Order: sequence, then C-alpha cells, then structure tokens
Amino acid sequence: MTHPTAYRYAVYFRPPEPWGQIGREWLGRCEFTGATIARGDNAPDRLDDWTGAPRRYGLHATLKAPFRLRDGALPIDVDRAMRALVAQRDPFDINIAVTRLRRFLAWCIHADAAGESAMNRLAGDAVAALDPLRAPIGDEERARRLATGLSAPELAMLARWGYPYAFDTFKFHISLTGHIDTAELDDAERRLVSLTLPIANLRMPVQALAVYVQPEPGTAFVVAREYDFSGVTRDGAGHAYLPSTASVTAP
Repeated sequence: MTHPTAYRYAVYFRPPEPWGQIGREWLGRCEFTGATIARGDNAPDRLDDWTGAPRRYGLHATLKAPFRLRDGALPIDVDRAMRALVAQRDPFDINIAVTRLRRFLAWCIHADAAGESAMNRLAGDAVAALDPLRAPIGDEERARRLATGLSAPELAMLARWGYPYAFDTFKFHISLTGHIDTAELDDAERRLVSLTLPIANLRMPVQALAVYVQPEPGTAFVVAREYDFSGVTRDGAGHAYLPSTASVTAP
C-alpha cells in the first residue's frame, strides 16, 4: 500500500436518497463503492463529457477540500478528528435547486437562509477541525489556484487554509457538471431540472459527513467512511486507507 502521505483526504457531504441515486446515475459512478453505473438509453451523447470532472471526485459537496497529511499526522488521526466533529451535532435540512455557477451546474441551497447558515457553520467547523492534519499545499497547486483569478478574500483563504473557498468565501454546492459551453449548458440544465422535478419540494436532510480518499495521484476519490451525527459509521470502498479508532482505548 502507498505511504499515507501520498493519499489525499477530503471531508464531503454525501447527498442522501433520493438525491443520491439521481446524482450518481447522472454522474455514472457510485462514490461509495467506486463502481461504474451504466447510463440509461435516454442519456445524452455528451453526458460523459459534461460530468467528467465531478465523476472523478464522486457525488459530493466540498466542506474540507482534498489535502495530504502533514509530517507526523496519521490516517487514524483523520478518523479521530471526524468522530469529534460529528459528536453531539444536531441534524438539519436544506432546500436545494439546480443552479448555474459560472459555466457549470450544481445543486445549491436556494431561498433558505436558516439552512444556509447551518451549512456554513458546519463547513467552517470541518475546515478548522481537520486543518491541523493538513500538509501545506505545493507550488503546483498554488499556481493552479492563482491562475483562476482569485479575489482578495479568496487569496486570504488560500494562504490560511490551503483552499480559496472557506468561511466567508464558501458556497455550498453539489457539482453535477464540469465547465461546459453555453449551448450545452442550457441542454444540461433542462435535463437536470426535469430529473429533479419529482423531488423539487423535498428538503434534503443533513445528518452525516463523509471522508473521501484518493489513494493514488490521478485516481478517483471514493468514500472511506461516513459519520452519522448519531455516532453510527459506515465504511465505504476506501476504508482500508482510514483505520478506525472505534476500538482504540486511551492508555
């Protein structure tokens, strides 16, 4: 197995059902098992191209962006930090809708100030809780971020947290496409709105967080472990990269 410092971990929110089924079938991949999901006969020819970027990361909303472990930190420390993060945390729910963000589509919180505030607090707590385990970002990643034309607040977040979209610059979104041109964006949006129309009036429960892992550079992310606010955990296909502290007792 690769040395732990090569892994990348991320704290993501994994949409529950029925959004989860819709989202993973749209992306063509299960984030929990890593399995490819066959597209239906009515899938547009360009769907693989539209969804290539988010498919690699798996269906999710980023709370703590992918990071490598700093010197001295271990994978089991990630598990310990996650158990502390979700301990005694109350579930809440959010209202979401298909939304355009620049040149891609996502599920975003819509017309829900209370849900947005609760999600922003959760995301901020996740960033702060896991950051002591994070290695500084490398020059290549920093250059890639800077090339996107960040604002002054985003630059400040990049310098402090290794990611430009945290706290005041954070916007919750579940990516459903990568960047696509305007004409195809219109088509993709129509299809996504139609897919989610049957559940448009449902509120999405937020009652668990998940650690996703990228075992090797360039490989797809997969769920390592999901942590319910009740204290229950579920192991995903990447659990071998995240030892559990559940049976570890203090000396």
